[in-house]
Amino acid sequence: MKSAQIDPVPSVAGTTAVGAVARERPPAAVLGPWPWIRRNLFASWWSTAITLALGYVLARWAVAFFDWAFVNAVWSVPYNAEGVPDTASCRTAKGIGACWAVIGDRFRFILFGRYTYDQQWRPAVCVVLFLALYGISALRQFWRRELLLIWLVVLAIIGILMWGGVFGLPYVPQDSWGGLPITLILATFGLAVAFPLSILVALGRRSRNLPAVRALCIGYVELIRGVPLISVLFMASVMFPLFMPEGVNIDKLLRAQIAIILFAAAYLAEVVRGGLQAVPTGQYEAADALGLRYWQKTRLIILPQALRLVIPPLVNTFIGFFKDTSLVLIIGIFDFLSAGKLVLSEPAWQGFSSEVYLILAFVYFCFCYAMARYSRGLEREFGAAKRR
Repeated sequence: MKSAQIDPVPSVAGTTAVGAVARERPPAAVLGPWPWIRRNLFASWWSTAITLALGYVLARWAVAFFDWAFVNAVWSVPYNAEGVPDTASCRTAKGIGACWAVIGDRFRFILFGRYTYDQQWRPAVCVVLFLALYGISALRQFWRRELLLIWLVVLAIIGILMWGGVFGLPYVPQDSWGGLPITLILATFGLAVAFPLSILVALGRRSRNLPAVRALCIGYVELIRGVPLISVLFMASVMFPLFMPEGVNIDKLLRAQIAIILFAAAYLAEVVRGGLQAVPTGQYEAADALGLRYWQKTRLIILPQALRLVIPPLVNTFIGFFKDTSLVLIIGIFDFLSAGKLVLSEPAWQGFSSEVYLILAFVYFCFCYAMARYSRGLEREFGAAKRR
């Protein structure tokens, strides 16, 4: 017997659909940039007045900034016989044009601190390796066990390059490190270690069968969250060595790294705990009905859902601690921001803080904006998967 065929039904828009009328596309007057502008910026006379006033202010500011940053800017200065920059042209243009010569003269110190000048290619390669590591980790196809091996290999190469002393590389002590590599080292190691530690603390705080572990996790979180990061860094720098055996001295960079890890883990643990509480009780019951053990249930069912729910606060905490690494100046570590401040303490470049801080802010903004954009991408991807 032949199967019945359904004749196409003409739609309103002139197209055909099988068994139903095809959905029409919205009219062209609703889509596109111009309808959006009319709808959001010029919907009424009051909205139009505010839009024009703000547009005028922004245009005036943009023109003035362009003149200061590019048209009237000083891009280079001469040097005297001793190699000291002559900043007379910059001081003449002060208030009228930017003095980008300070960046051209001291950019290597801002980026790499007091690292040995002829070996600064090594921290430059380390920065590139960090960026490549971030890029690889952001790709979903690399979210496998091999990614941990990639991290270990890349971090080992970074350690070899920064320290040296092997493969013909001169040894450079940690006291000479500074600039952007220090910021990336503190942020990367700090958050990479603090995140799994925070998951364990969050699970321990919700544990009902281990009251001692629960009390210990609660005490740790409340203690760390009750004090500022500066005090934790100060304790790690001054008080921690007093409890070490005689003759044992841990360098200040490692002490600062441990302080940042412990501080970040406490804050991240509360974020993760919020995600665990947001998972419906039925998910726990379904996992128990399947006969899954505790760690199987947590790893396969509970944690993936909990972490998906708290992506925005997690990334917000990451961004905050990336910027908070600048507080290590209190214990004598010169990170990216501290190196810029040291440049401004030089007599030749005093008074040109706007140019230096603009460059520093731009670099911090690039890293933080990249994390924010990646976070929104993950939200859309996991949100689409949840809707399906």
